[in-house]
Amino acid sequence: MPLKKNLSIDYLGFKCENPFFLASSPVCSDYDMVARAFETGWGGVFYKTIGVFIPDECSPRFDNCSEAGNHWTGFKNMEMISDKPLEKNLEYIAKIKKAFPEKMMVASIMGSSDDEWKSLAKMVTQAGADAIECNFSCPQMVTSTMGSDVGADLDLVTQYSKAVVSATHLPVIAKMTPNIGNMELPAVAAVQGGAKGIAAINTIKSITNIDLDFMCPMPVVDGRSSISGYSGNAVRPIALRFIAQLAVEPGLKGIPLSGVGGIETWRDAVEFLMVGASNVQVCTAVMQYGYRIVEDMISGMSHYMEDKGFATVADMVGKALPNTVGADDINRDFKSLIKFDEDKCVNCGRCHVSCADGAHAAIGWDGKERKVSLDEDKCVGCQLCVYVCPVMDCITPGKVAIKEGRFDGKAITTKPSDVKVKTRFN
Repeated sequence: MPLKKNLSIDYLGFKCENPFFLASSPVCSDYDMVARAFETGWGGVFYKTIGVFIPDECSPRFDNCSEAGNHWTGFKNMEMISDKPLEKNLEYIAKIKKAFPEKMMVASIMGSSDDEWKSLAKMVTQAGADAIECNFSCPQMVTSTMGSDVGADLDLVTQYSKAVVSATHLPVIAKMTPNIGNMELPAVAAVQGGAKGIAAINTIKSITNIDLDFMCPMPVVDGRSSISGYSGNAVRPIALRFIAQLAVEPGLKGIPLSGVGGIETWRDAVEFLMVGASNVQVCTAVMQYGYRIVEDMISGMSHYMEDKGFATVADMVGKALPNTVGADDINRDFKSLIKFDEDKCVNCGRCHVSCADGAHAAIGWDGKERKVSLDEDKCVGCQLCVYVCPVMDCITPGKVAIKEGRFDGKAITTKPSDVKVKTRFN
């Protein structure tokens, strides 16, 4: 039987049974969908963004990127905000909240003027939402007065945050666009406007593939396509970077962060918590595998907490931040050489080829015996070979060598026994 620990969190004053939320997206766009998700075990929902107009959607509107062994590494979505009438969405929000009062309902809204933002805020408040998300980040809106263009304008972010805050007693969350160099600036602008939480990231502007027959980006819609949002596990490293930077921004001290972007497993969720998120949102993985993935997330996080001795989810938040430093603070006194497990080696020679053509030609190759060897003088410890080897744990970090001449007075600055080295594969 799966292990279940207490995964409850306090998010903006609302006690949630776990940190797993559905992200504002196609996976939570009506009552039936959200009800099924809640019955499966999700802790909350950021309901599909609603506005005062109904978008005219294109068909098809999805594309994906894949690689050998993985059909879906990244996902492109040209869909805009909810295609349902505003009255129907308000009805759904009220019905969901009545049926599941213990679940957190965050209403995501998007306007194009102060009046629209205020009006939407008042309506979702009356419908019974627990919080409001301001979508400042959708990259596929057809007007520059909405979506990610707004999220890049600091004045508009502050202005619209103030407008929403003035029209509700509910906590307001600003959802940030990654289509900008420094996300901290608009995030701080939102907080200055009264936002009590930040969500990041939304999808990344992209062209996923080119149809070489039509000579057109995918998906092809009557011979044309457009730049639009990219999501899925491929964007997770970018999302983690933004959350980590937001978490240490002085202007956001005490502001809870909701992590979004490429979360598929319990491990992905824990990674977001470790860099400062207090809860996580999932979309693309649900589109692939369905709502029941939350069961594995709950079980996996429970086992991890049990193994590591974490009593609460909050205990994990930010644990990786002290070890996330600037490039000038990385210890460069040593090199970590590699070692081969000859019993596991299949003698494919990939490490030799990659080292010769992409690193420092430190791995020799005996073509007759089909065996590799390491030249320790040439090896710089980059460990490219660890990542290209097709056999798990065949090549791993070996002994640590202090670089020549690394002295501080009479003492070596780093002792091999003190060095901690680890890759994703060991």
